[in-house]
Amino acid sequence: MADDQTPRPSGAPDDVPPGAGQGWTALSYLIAGMLVWGFIGWLVDQWLDTGGIATGIGFVLGMAGGVILVIRRLGTPT
Repeated sequence: MADDQTPRPSGAPDDVPPGAGQGWTALSYLIAGMLVWGFIGWLVDQWLDTGGIATGIGFVLGMAGGVILVIRRLGTPT
C-alpha cells in the first residue's frame, strides 16, 4: 500500500533537491556568485581606482562561476 513505503534517507552530499528546490539552488548559486565576485571587483576598483571596470568584470565572472556550479551540482537537463 502507499502507506507502507519507507522514506528515503536524505542528507547525502550527492542528493539532488527535488522540484522547486533545484530552482532555488540554481538561483542562489547565481546570485551568490555575482555578489561575492562583484564585491571582490569593487574592492579591486577601490584599490586601483579603475572606475568600475573591475566591478563589471567581477559580476561577469561571478555569473559564469554560478552557471558552472549549477551545471556541476544539478547536471544538464534531460
